[in-house]
Amino acid sequence: MATMITAEFQSCFIFLLLCLFSLLCYSLLFRKPSSRRDAYDCDLPPSPPSQHTKLKDSQVGRDLPQSPPSLPIIGHLHHLISSLSHKSLQKLSSKYGPLLYLSIFNFPVVLVSSASVAYEIFKAHDLNISSRDNPPIDESLLVGSSVFVGAPYGDYWKFMKKLLVTKLLGPQALEQSRGIRADELERFYRSLLDKAMKKESVEIGKEATKLSINSICRMSMGRSFSEESGEAERVRGLVTELDGLTKKVLLVNILRWPLEKLGISLFKKEIMYVSNSFDELLERILVEHEEKPDKHQFTDLMDVLLEAYADENAEHKITRNHIKSLFVELFLGGTDTSAQTIQWIMAEIINNPNILERLREEIDSVLGKTRLIQETDLPNLPDLQSVVKEGLRLHPPLPLMVRTFQRSCDMKGFYIPEKTTLVVNAYAVMRDPTSWEDPDEFKPERFLRQEEERRGLNHIAFGSGRRGCPGSNLATIIIGTAVGTMVQCFDLSIKGDKVKMDEAGGLNLTMAHPLECTLVPRTNLPFSNLQVQSL
Repeated sequence: MATMITAEFQSCFIFLLLCLFSLLCYSLLFRKPSSRRDAYDCDLPPSPPSQHTKLKDSQVGRDLPQSPPSLPIIGHLHHLISSLSHKSLQKLSSKYGPLLYLSIFNFPVVLVSSASVAYEIFKAHDLNISSRDNPPIDESLLVGSSVFVGAPYGDYWKFMKKLLVTKLLGPQALEQSRGIRADELERFYRSLLDKAMKKESVEIGKEATKLSINSICRMSMGRSFSEESGEAERVRGLVTELDGLTKKVLLVNILRWPLEKLGISLFKKEIMYVSNSFDELLERILVEHEEKPDKHQFTDLMDVLLEAYADENAEHKITRNHIKSLFVELFLGGTDTSAQTIQWIMAEIINNPNILERLREEIDSVLGKTRLIQETDLPNLPDLQSVVKEGLRLHPPLPLMVRTFQRSCDMKGFYIPEKTTLVVNAYAVMRDPTSWEDPDEFKPERFLRQEEERRGLNHIAFGSGRRGCPGSNLATIIIGTAVGTMVQCFDLSIKGDKVKMDEAGGLNLTMAHPLECTLVPRTNLPFSNLQVQSL
């Protein structure tokens, strides 16, 4: 899989070079020098490899952050389209510093790779970086004008976040839906037990994806997808395709201006195919919700959104595409990322048998051996909580966070022009040797020491500030209970001595070699949470 992704981006790079040649010809023949973006002195000749370039903003005469050597015309684009861009950018920052000024063609980008700089940005400039630019493909459910995650910080974004918190992700909503998650966790356990009894190999990522999707769907729309009809497999396939598009969407956003000049719609066909597939699926579910006879028995998120859609006097007028885009984002942000994290954490646990033993001792002492772990047990399992935090630190679901400076500002003594793209390398921040002891080692015990909890914005697996992930509490519940279930109930064996921890290319952090295990039940009696009523 990793080879395929690398080859794909090599092809993409060749295509971009052809685009660049056309763009250069266009610039020489037609481009006027009056554009605002010409104010940035970014198209500089390559510097010697051992030096960085000092830049000044030509409009205000202020120092910009230092800039590493770049390539002619494309600037630092090659670092962003490398197969493992977070590692390429981490290497760049290790050599030239934690705050860098990059250029993509002549578009400014600020790269942040340390906890101290991230802390200043999210504390002092959070409002300034809370909005996004206009969508590159307006009609798409993935990156169009109806999205929530990429929406500007304004009335619509605040309205949708309030609904998400009150009906799905807030403490009260999570308490109301706890029975659903308990039911899905037991279903997850029984699926693993069935495969263990049949001595079948288990793909941990696939089983974790089923758990995440079923939990989110039942919580948000009152139903899950049918395995028998093939509907569930279709949804999982679309989520996988959507995950594969994330880096391409980033490129579309960054390269929007030069591509528009050339009349090129990069990846539009792929993006619209996945968007249209989700549109067809979600329209069917919306109609099903509108026609259901027991509307008032239990009101879920989709019901509330449909009420707002039909209400002419609603606090904010939304369309059906707004509803569909939100659920597409829930599928990706609420299911695939959690499943990938579960897979990474289980791989780390298998590679560290001493940690596995310590976790089992803790779970057995708190729960005994007669019932399955529940999310209400998590506060009493500090070792399990520390394992989840450490897994998220080493393997953040989204290693790169992209924002935009809406206004010019000062940061660490440097001038940041307005409309500069901000890239926070969360992967590098959470492996910063100035903030973490043995940063590349899996050491969950670091989170058992209180001082690690007081270190500001060292741990940003879910982002930070106004645009931080609103589903972080739900994610840690699903991840913690899934990992706890596998540790509590099964012995896990793999082919070879160690799990291969190579990363696949893409914007989301996925394993190049999906984790497959053979499971052996730790007891002959199946665990059950019969005291929790299934919904």
